[in-house]
Amino acid sequence: MNWDHLFSAKRDRFKNPKPSHIDRSDFERDFDRVVFSSAFRRLQDKTQVIPLPESDFVHTRLTHSLEVSCVGRSLGRLVGSRMLERHPELKERVGVSDFGAVVASAALAHDIGNPPFGHSGETSISHYFRQGKGQALKAQISDERQWADLTNFEGNANGFRLLTNYNGSGSSVQLTYTTLAAFMKYPTQSLKTEKLEDRVSQKKYGYFQSEKEIFLDICTHLQLRKLNDYSFCRHPLVYLVEAADDICYRIIDFEDGIRIGLIPFQEGEELLISILDREGDFHPERYKEIPDPKEKIGYLRARAINNLIRKTSDIFCDHEAQLLDGSFDRSLIDLVDTSAGLNTILDLSVKHVYRSRNVIQIETAGFHVVAELLDMFISAVNDHHQFGKNLRRERPLSDKVIQLLPKQFLASGNEADLYSRVLLVCEFVAGMTDSYAVTLYRRLKGMELPG
Repeated sequence: MNWDHLFSAKRDRFKNPKPSHIDRSDFERDFDRVVFSSAFRRLQDKTQVIPLPESDFVHTRLTHSLEVSCVGRSLGRLVGSRMLERHPELKERVGVSDFGAVVASAALAHDIGNPPFGHSGETSISHYFRQGKGQALKAQISDERQWADLTNFEGNANGFRLLTNYNGSGSSVQLTYTTLAAFMKYPTQSLKTEKLEDRVSQKKYGYFQSEKEIFLDICTHLQLRKLNDYSFCRHPLVYLVEAADDICYRIIDFEDGIRIGLIPFQEGEELLISILDREGDFHPERYKEIPDPKEKIGYLRARAINNLIRKTSDIFCDHEAQLLDGSFDRSLIDLVDTSAGLNTILDLSVKHVYRSRNVIQIETAGFHVVAELLDMFISAVNDHHQFGKNLRRERPLSDKVIQLLPKQFLASGNEADLYSRVLLVCEFVAGMTDSYAVTLYRRLKGMELPG
């Protein structure tokens, strides 16, 4: 792989890229396209750490995504400056800001396909097909790759689906191939037929079979290194997107835990100080002058993020050759010299925040909400496909439910096969916010009526 091929303004596999606007590059336009998408807006009411939080301080997926994007832009610009020094011939096509814009845009969209209630919602969809009522559909879906998409439902693949606008809803995001490639954290399919040396890029998957053609076109166009018939090496900038996410959820989720009292202040303070470099990052005298404990934690959080941005960008540049030949396949944050302290921070967050009593209770309820909504809409869609115009007479309840489903999620014509119908419903349910999913569930179950 080489940088000249890895940057492309192509947006549509059937069209050649149009000339870039003078005021901003194609990659900078990608950022705006994500911001103004409806899927991004819905992240304001999706779980990051605490589902349906009572506090207005803790992060949602929206604020998390914005923070990851800011860190990603810094990482991209630092790396871009170094890459253009090493490869001055690139300056005719790409600027430092383009490196930053690609990473920032991909980072902004990195959670765009996640269902309500975080990983609990993701697991609920998978469980519905693997062991729940959806298991009955297996006999009608003969393609084992399609069935694997459903039984291992993946938010990353759903995000790729949204960004490539498979459902034809008219709200196309149409990002450049480079930004889409930087978004593809797991450039492989759901069904694995061979083990690829425990590569971190292969532990999940990044596209549904419905998006296979556009996935292959992106990888071929950018000349990503091919591993087998369905897997490719990551675009190098994926590692910066991943690092930005790792930095934010380890440090900022930890800060959330301290601020809302799930993690003791002194323990959190000591851990954050331990991952800072005394020279440059941490100033004890200035720190002592901060009176408010919460502001102290905010100061340590800011210094820790700055420290990790610098270190992970250095690690990326040190491994440029391996990143380009595809032999590098590790998370950058695992190679920083304070990784032991970061792992301790993560362990504490898992123990005290992600597995706190309130979180578990709400995620358990969310698990049932997502599964029930999925079942109601899939049953209605399949009844609609079977009975057509006679639906109101044969299945009156399904007729009512169908009227609640936006038209772009109702497959027709060539898209009317079972896999396509079901995947559209999964996309619809996964797109719901936490609050909307709960409200719709309660109303469809007769627990409450619209006010």
